[in-house]
Amino acid sequence: MSRIRSVASSTLGVNRRTVLAAAGGVSLAAGVGYALRPTDSHAATTTPTEQAPVANGRKAPAPPLAPYTKGTTVAGVAAPLGSSGYRRLGDGPGWKRVVRGDLATPKSGRADRRTALAAFVQFTDLHLMDVQHPLRLEYLRATDVHAWRPHEALTVQGAISLVERVNALRGAPVTGAPLHFVMTTGDNTDNNSHSELEWFMKVMSGGRITPNSGDPRHYEGAQNSGMKLYWQPDSTVRDNDKSLGFPHLTGFLAAAIREARSPGLNLPWYSTVGNHDSLPLGCYGSHGDSYLAEAAIGGKKLLSVTAAEAKKLQDAIKNAKDPRGVQYRDFLKAHARSMRSVTPDEKRAPYTPADYLKAHLDPANQGLGPVGHGYSSANVAAGTQYYAFRISDDVIGISLDTTDAGGHYEGSIGTKQLNWLDKTLADNKDSYAVVFSHHTSKTMTNTRPDPARPTERRHNGAEVVSVLARHANVLAWVNGHIHKNVVTPHQASGNRSFWEISTASHVDYPQLARVIELVDNKDGTLSLFTTLIESAAPHRTDFTDLSQTGLAALYRELSFNAPGASTSLAGDAVDRNTELVLKKGSTTRR
Repeated sequence: MSRIRSVASSTLGVNRRTVLAAAGGVSLAAGVGYALRPTDSHAATTTPTEQAPVANGRKAPAPPLAPYTKGTTVAGVAAPLGSSGYRRLGDGPGWKRVVRGDLATPKSGRADRRTALAAFVQFTDLHLMDVQHPLRLEYLRATDVHAWRPHEALTVQGAISLVERVNALRGAPVTGAPLHFVMTTGDNTDNNSHSELEWFMKVMSGGRITPNSGDPRHYEGAQNSGMKLYWQPDSTVRDNDKSLGFPHLTGFLAAAIREARSPGLNLPWYSTVGNHDSLPLGCYGSHGDSYLAEAAIGGKKLLSVTAAEAKKLQDAIKNAKDPRGVQYRDFLKAHARSMRSVTPDEKRAPYTPADYLKAHLDPANQGLGPVGHGYSSANVAAGTQYYAFRISDDVIGISLDTTDAGGHYEGSIGTKQLNWLDKTLADNKDSYAVVFSHHTSKTMTNTRPDPARPTERRHNGAEVVSVLARHANVLAWVNGHIHKNVVTPHQASGNRSFWEISTASHVDYPQLARVIELVDNKDGTLSLFTTLIESAAPHRTDFTDLSQTGLAALYRELSFNAPGASTSLAGDAVDRNTELVLKKGSTTRR
């Protein structure tokens, strides 16, 4: 068994046989090309690291690994019942796997030749929400019905159910290889609050979570305001959502803030930062603004504005007219008299990038490791949130920080990080590389300066693509942010090409995560298999079941029915369960 460790962004020089940094480690099966057979059984009885029985003084051959599709969207996926109104969900057929030859021609017989290089799971855009937080923008629903969603109070229960799904997987869906780790690609929290950061760490590493803030006995927020603008589940008020068929569920809010328990992942996990983790409300570069910091922990919450006022504020956010939150601060001050009184809570305070790093490095949040979940004390000292780590003997992972501290929800990276990325790939040309980030190449359009580094140039997604395309060892760029499944081929000159894999969120329907497997086809090509998974919650809901599992099922169904929700976030078949073929680069390991 090899040791997998991480390296801080300030540390350069990684080679295939060397541990990257002393940031702690966990034992994983690394660097083994597992022999595979394309069978249909659901589980392997032994892992490659377990000893096979001995006969006549010699070890018997290890049994072939078997694909494990149970619990994946290959086996089945939630599907709506009925045709109108509030629609219940039930069990639907699975999504077929699509072979994509955009970057290389698939060769026959590869299923019998292939060996596994690595297998891992991607979580993205969990958006764990403190829905009672005073700075939330629920009132934008006055102009945009999807600016507030009826299922938001259940993000913790939904995320725990996703952890339970991963824990139930007994191998990778195509190769049957052991899963190496889980990587989150950002927007792990929603409001950049300490309360949410604590919940995120416990969801991932295990523990008891009370998804409540303010009054420890009662919910205080949009859903017991009596306002028709929001779904009032416990009330008989005929609100706008009930008029669309949303149910009256007595006890829903009490259940939503009741203690929940996460078993924690039974795999090591790594973390990538998103704009909602770095910026208050995911868009304001306002760390240090005393008014907003005090309002976050204070006792007043705005829930109602006019449609015209809501549109003006939303347009300012979308068009980056207020990246530092000055207009937002003035907006709150102007509505101070119309705010609802709530219980103050210091746990709602915004967390800084340093706080984020320290939470990951806290031994209480280690789970199955690694220490720091990719981050190290060197990141704290340098004030950076990017790093590299070894996935297996043949593959490295690189986690980027694409958030822009200058404000706005779109991203970019600075020159220092771009140069580090270029050098890390060059120094590891004998290893394949998978790059992780929150933003996609097309959403890295925000190049305003970082206030901490005002003279450093910022670089957009096209420039990142250009750097990745220079290195033949890059296989994939895995990201999120857009809440939609999209798989994009990137072709450069020669054999240099890679796939960009963007995965749907776990907050908007269909609430997915993705298993990614890397294999060598032993014919001059590689394949990346992508398989989507849902949470472990049943597709069918029971309105009388307000248990933790029942709430996780409701989380999915409510998100499907959320007014204004996009119906295209699952993507097309070519963006879901896929085999992505590409040529081996001329300088990569063969």
